Amino acid sequence: MIGRGVEMATEVEMSPAAKEAAAAAMFSPYSSPSTAFLLQRRVLSWAKETGSPATVRVRVADRSFILHRDPLASRCKYFSHAMEELPGDVELPDSFPGGSDAFEVIGLFCYGDAVALDPFNVAAVRCAAEFLDVGGLGARCDLYINQVVLQSWDDALIVLQRCQPLLPVAEELLIVSRCVESLAFMACMEILDPEQRRDQPGVDDAGARALVGRRWDAEVVKELAARDLWIKDLIALPFEFFKRIVQALRRQGMKEKYVSPVVLFYANKWVLSKKTHKFWASSDEAGDGETDANRRATEILQGVVDLLPVEASGAIPVAFYFALLSRSLALELKEESRTRLRDQVASQLQFASADDLPLPEHDADRSVADSREVVTMESIVSSHVAMQRQGAEAVAELWDRYLVQIVADPKLRPGRLAELIGVVPAGDRKTHDHLYEAIKTYLVEHPGLSGEEKASLCGHLECRKLSHEACIQAVQNERMPLRFIVQALFVQQMHTHRAFAERSDSFRYTLSGELIPGVAGAYTPSPGCPVPTSQPLSTTSPYTDAHTNVAPDGKLHARGDDDATSDYETASFRIQALEQEIISLKKTLQRHNTLKGGSVRKDSKEPSFRADVAAPVAIRRRAPVSGSCIGSMRWGSQRRCASRILRVFTRLAVFGRSRSRGKQSKCRAAAEQLSCL
Repeated sequence: MIGRGVEMATEVEMSPAAKEAAAAAMFSPYSSPSTAFLLQRRVLSWAKETGSPATVRVRVADRSFILHRDPLASRCKYFSHAMEELPGDVELPDSFPGGSDAFEVIGLFCYGDAVALDPFNVAAVRCAAEFLDVGGLGARCDLYINQVVLQSWDDALIVLQRCQPLLPVAEELLIVSRCVESLAFMACMEILDPEQRRDQPGVDDAGARALVGRRWDAEVVKELAARDLWIKDLIALPFEFFKRIVQALRRQGMKEKYVSPVVLFYANKWVLSKKTHKFWASSDEAGDGETDANRRATEILQGVVDLLPVEASGAIPVAFYFALLSRSLALELKEESRTRLRDQVASQLQFASADDLPLPEHDADRSVADSREVVTMESIVSSHVAMQRQGAEAVAELWDRYLVQIVADPKLRPGRLAELIGVVPAGDRKTHDHLYEAIKTYLVEHPGLSGEEKASLCGHLECRKLSHEACIQAVQNERMPLRFIVQALFVQQMHTHRAFAERSDSFRYTLSGELIPGVAGAYTPSPGCPVPTSQPLSTTSPYTDAHTNVAPDGKLHARGDDDATSDYETASFRIQALEQEIISLKKTLQRHNTLKGGSVRKDSKEPSFRADVAAPVAIRRRAPVSGSCIGSMRWGSQRRCASRILRVFTRLAVFGRSRSRGKQSKCRAAAEQLSCL
C-alpha cells in the first residue's frame, strides 16, 4: 500500500513535467526518450525494489520533484547538508544554474542510471553538478566537452550559445574560454585550408566592387556575409562571445584582412540594419521599444569601435566608417568611443567620396549648417587639417563637394557659409571649380544678397585655379560681382594666350628640327638633291624671340608660368588703380556740379558715366556710378564698364597683343628667308 501511494503521488507530481520535457525534447535531436520520463520511471522502480517511500520534496523554480533521501544524500553533498536542517523539503535557490532540466539529469545520475549528455545540456549539467557538488558527474561532463564538443564546429557553437544564461558559473568552469579558443582555431583552419582559401572571407572580387564607390547598403552586405557559413554563425552570437572570439583570432595569428570583415558584418547586422532596429523596437511591448533598441545598438556600437583596427586596413571600405558615424549621431555614445570613431573617420577622409558623408535631414526650425551632421563633419575636417595628414588636396575637394550639397538651404547665412568655406585652407585647394559651383548655387538660391555679401563670398575664389569651362561660366554669370568677372575674363584670355603659345612653340620646334642638322628628327635630303649651303639656324634665328629659350641640346622651351603669374598680379593692381581713379573722378564731378549748379542727365534709366556737355572740363572722362564699388552697379552698367576696362587693357598691352604682332612680323621675315633659300 505504501508503494502504491508513492506511485500515485509521483505520477501526480511528475506527469506535467514529463509532458513539458517531452515537448522541449522536440528541439533537441539528442533528447529521446525524455529525461523527465526516465526519472519518473526510475523513482517508481526504486520504490518497488527497496520498499521505501519517496519522502524528499525538491523544489526547482516552479516545479517539484518527490525523490528518495538515500540516493540524493549519497551522491550530492549539497542535499546531505540541506536535509540535516530540513529533512522533508528542500528548495533550490534562484541562482541554481540549468533549472529543472539540468536537475532531472542529476536526479538520474543520483539513482545510478547512465545520463545522456549532448551539446544542448552538457553545459547546464556541468554547472548544476558543480553547484550541487555531485561527485563524478563534473569530470564526466568535462571529458565529453574535451573529446566531443571541442572537436566539432557546430557542437562548440551550440555549447557556447547555451552558456549565456549560465554565466558566471560557466566562465568559472572554463567552458566559455574552451569553446572560444576552439572556434577561433577552427576558423583559422578554415582560412588556411587550400580547398577553402579565399582572398577575404565573405568578400570576393565582385562583392568588394559592389561596396566601393557607393553608399552603404546593409542588405547588400548581409548577402555577402551569408556566403560563408562560419562567418554567418559567428555574427549570430551575443556580442560578449563574439568579442572574445575576435580577440582569440588575432591572438592566434589570423591576419587583419580576414578579421576586419568579420567585425564589419557583425556591426552591419546588429547596428546598421534597419530591420534589426525595427525588430528590437517591436519586440519590447512592456516598455519603450525605440529606447530599448537604441540602448542595445549603443552597447554593440561601442564594442565594435573598440574592435576596429587602430591603423587603416584596406579590408574595410571607407563607407563603413561613415555609416557608423552617421548611426552614432542618433545614439548616446561615450565620449571615449565617440572620439575614437571620429579619429578613425578623419584618418580615412582622403579616400572618401561625397556620397559617403552624412547629410542632414530637413528641419523647418533649424538651418542645415547647424545640424549635427554638418557640425560633426566640420569638426572632423578641421581635425584632419590640424593634424596635417596626407591627402590635403583630396580632402579640400571632398569638402567643397559636400558644400555643394548643403548650400541650397534657404536658412543658410552668408557668414556661416564663409565659416564653412574657411575650414579648409585656401592653399589646400588645387582647383576651385567645386567651390565656384557651391557659391553659384548659393547665389541662385539666395537672390536677395547685397553687393558686399556677394563680394565677400567671391573673395574666397581664385580665378587662376578655375578651369577653362568654369571661367567661361563665371564670365556669363550675371549674379557674380563685376570685379570677379573682370578677373575671370583676364584668366580666360591668359589661358587662350598660353594655348596659342604652346601651339606656336610646337610648330617652331618641328620646323627648326627639320632645318638644324644633327637634331633628332632633322631634315634628310633625298638622293640626288644638293645639300643646302646655308648656315644652320642659331639662337638668334628669326624663329625665336625673347620669350623662347633654346637649350644646348637644340630644343626650344616656351615661356614659363612665372610671367603669367606676374601678368595676373599686374592686372589685379591695375584694376584696383582704375577703381580708385573712377572714385576720384566721381568726387571731382560732384564738387564741380555743386559749384556750377550742373546736374547729371536723368533721361536714362541707368546712371550715366558721362559728365554734362556744357561743363567746362578740359578732359572728358567717365563719371562714376552712384556706389562706392564697381560690384554695386547694375548688370548693364557692369558689362559696359567691363568693356571699357578691357579696352584700357588693350591699350596698355596687358594681353600681349603688341607682342603677338612682333611675333607675326618675325614669322613673316622668316618665311621670306625660307622662300629665298
